[in-house]
Amino acid sequence: MQPRPSTNGDVAGEEIKSAIRERALGLGFDSIGFAPAELDPKVGQRLDAFLSQGCHGDMGWMPEKAARRRDPSALWPEARSVIVLGMNYGPDGDPLAVLKKTDRGAISVYAQPRDYHDIVKGRLKQLGGWLQSRYGGELKVFVDTAPVMEKPLAAAAGVGWQGKHTNLVSREFGSWLFLGEIFTTLEIPPDHPHEDACGGCRRCLDICPTDAFPAPYRLDARRCISYLTIEHKGHIAPEFRVPMGNRIFGCDDCLAVCPWNKFAKTTAQNALEPRAALTAPRLSELAGLDDSGFRKLFSGSPIKRLGRDRFVRNVLIALGNSGNTKAGAAAAALLADPSPLVRAMAVWALARLLDSAAFTGLRGRHLPGEDDPAVRQEWTNA
Repeated sequence: MQPRPSTNGDVAGEEIKSAIRERALGLGFDSIGFAPAELDPKVGQRLDAFLSQGCHGDMGWMPEKAARRRDPSALWPEARSVIVLGMNYGPDGDPLAVLKKTDRGAISVYAQPRDYHDIVKGRLKQLGGWLQSRYGGELKVFVDTAPVMEKPLAAAAGVGWQGKHTNLVSREFGSWLFLGEIFTTLEIPPDHPHEDACGGCRRCLDICPTDAFPAPYRLDARRCISYLTIEHKGHIAPEFRVPMGNRIFGCDDCLAVCPWNKFAKTTAQNALEPRAALTAPRLSELAGLDDSGFRKLFSGSPIKRLGRDRFVRNVLIALGNSGNTKAGAAAAALLADPSPLVRAMAVWALARLLDSAAFTGLRGRHLPGEDDPAVRQEWTNA
């Protein structure tokens, strides 16, 4: 076993970092940085403010695990260093072009390939196994599966910086890096933190359809389309439905407009190439998915965790925004769906797609006996 690296930046430590970096790049990672297993106290203060203002919405796991999020040593006291890895998932083309295709659904770039958690975690385990066999120590690997503040750690490790939209930005890869971390008991010389390079730009703030940024570097998740379409479990408030357009899983607007994307590259990872069925799927076909069909279509996809009912809820909002009266048949077929989430959004979509006479006829047949308050409210509001 070779000696452990020291924290004094000596030659041995830098050689070990160089060896780790070479191995990581050989495994398919595109970016790597090293940071101490600690965070600036200001990171925790910003997290506390975010939570105290309720900006986390119904993501109850965030306040429950806040103590471990703000301090890596609280998550694993033995950790001394964090190796932050980035994998480029840059798209081939403009990810916002699909927003003009109102009969199609817009799925965030990250969710179009296989589930990145599995891909990145597999590579992390390979790197971790090599690291442990060569240099010893204990380690743990994380890919968005534990209370780890990945973006602040990535900034501390020099991988990028948190832009005004709070997402990570890289000089080399723009907005398109999946992150993973190796926590280790080894003491590895840290890299220099990355400086903020946003300057006076505010494109990411200005493009947001739902005004989810109350100020630069601050996000109110309750207004974010990614949160609403992925994390939010209930009915989506009426004020956000029209701005959602045809976004049915996530939103790439603030990422896609970043000027640093001029340096971005299309991913070279075959495993991260988008599935053709998920690049611009027909809304009318998605609306017809039952639970079995949903699970089959999204097998191996992060979308599967959403569940059929919440996904079809999103699809119906997109259908209501499509302006396509022919889409009314797909929505009408869901007026008797077992899920109140689905029934409510079917009503909302039909109110936007049908003329008043046709809608009144449907209401007369479906409203009687409706016992869900939210669904009845949609009929009343229409």
